[in-house]
Amino acid sequence: MSFKEIIEFEYITISEAKDILEEIAEKRKERSELLFETRRALLHLRKFSKLPADRARELVEELMKLPQVGRRDLAVKLVDIMPSVPDEIRTIYAKERYTVTAEQIQEILDVIDKYR
Repeated sequence: MSFKEIIEFEYITISEAKDILEEIAEKRKERSELLFETRRALLHLRKFSKLPADRARELVEELMKLPQVGRRDLAVKLVDIMPSVPDEIRTIYAKERYTVTAEQIQEILDVIDKYR
């Protein structure tokens, strides 16, 4: 029996996942046709990625500098959704143990708006 072990784990944006899967798909196309699941995943990533991967990484890094974001998983979620109104940000923070203020929400929106 063979088990796979997770050696490293990192949150990545949808845009970064799209680039990775595009590269994998290109290599696999040379050998054989893509599996149904791979094609569906790639279609989903192409449809929902909102920024090029390099810009998405930049935005994640900039958002992580904000004290109200601070964590990579929150920054990635914000980049994937690219919220445009305060209620979308409140929804992302709904499960957190702290509440963001209106000023903090506006600060997040201002950073995200620079990347639209």
